Amino acid sequence: MQWLDGLIQGILLGGLYAQYALGMALMFGVMRIVNISHGDLMILLALIGVSIVASLNVGPFVLLIMIVPIAAAIGYVLQRAVLNRVVSQDPLPSIIATFGLSIALQNAMLQLWSADTRSIPGGGIEQASWQIGPIFIGVLPVIVLVVATVLTGGLDALLRFTRFGRALRASAADVEAAALTGINPKSVYALATALSVGILGFAAVFQGLRSTVAPSDGPAQLIYAFEAVIIGGMGSIWGAFLGSMVLGISQAIGFRINPGFGILAGHLVFLSVLIVRPQGIFGRS
Repeated sequence: MQWLDGLIQGILLGGLYAQYALGMALMFGVMRIVNISHGDLMILLALIGVSIVASLNVGPFVLLIMIVPIAAAIGYVLQRAVLNRVVSQDPLPSIIATFGLSIALQNAMLQLWSADTRSIPGGGIEQASWQIGPIFIGVLPVIVLVVATVLTGGLDALLRFTRFGRALRASAADVEAAALTGINPKSVYALATALSVGILGFAAVFQGLRSTVAPSDGPAQLIYAFEAVIIGGMGSIWGAFLGSMVLGISQAIGFRINPGFGILAGHLVFLSVLIVRPQGIFGRS
C-alpha cells in the first residue's frame, strides 16, 4: 500500500512541478530563451505574496488574483528591458544576462526579507485532507494538480490554435522572416514572457502554501523545472506536464525507499532519460 500511496503523492507533487515547468517549457522549449532566473522569480513572487498577506490579511485565492497580474507585469518588463536585447540564435547572451539577474534577485531578497524561511497562511486548507482507506490525500495538492492541468491545456491550446501562438512559433523559428510577415517579435516575446512568469505566480502561491520559501531556494526550483522540460521533450507543453509527473513520482517513490534518496531518485531518472532518449518522451527524433 505504501507504493500506491507513493504513486498518488508523486502525481500530486508533479502538479506543483508542472507549474514550475510550464513557464520554462514556453521560454526554453518554444522561445529558446534560457532563463536562469526562473526559480528566483518564483521565490520573489512567493515572498511578495507573504508580504501582501501580512499587510492586507487576504486569503490564498484573493492572493492568487493579486499575484498573477504582478507576475505577468514583471515578466513583460523583464523581456522588454533585458531579454529582448539578448535574444538571438546563440543562447549564451540570455544565459549570462539571466544568471546576473538571478544573483541580483537573490541578494535583493536577502536584503528585503533576510534568510529566514517563510510561508503563506492558508486558513487551514494546507492541512485539510481526505482519507481513502489508509491513504490520505491533501485538499491543497489536489487543487494544485487541477490548476496545473487546466493551465497546461490552456497554454497548449493558446499555442496551437490562436494567432498569438502562431506568431510566437514563427518568431522563435526565424525572427527576421516573422518580421517580414508583419509580426513584431519583440512584442510577441514580451507577451509570452508575461504569460510565462504569470504562470509562475500560481506556482509561487501554491509553493508558499504547501511549504516554506527562502531567498536561496530559487536554484533548486530551476533544476526541477529544467528536468521536467527535458524529460517531457523540448517544445511540448503536455510533455512538460508529463515530465513533471515522472519527476514527482520518482521522488515520492525514492523517499519511500529511503528518506535521503528522494531527490536523488528524481535526478537519476532525469539522467536515465537523457541516456535512453535525449530528445525527451515527446520530443522529436
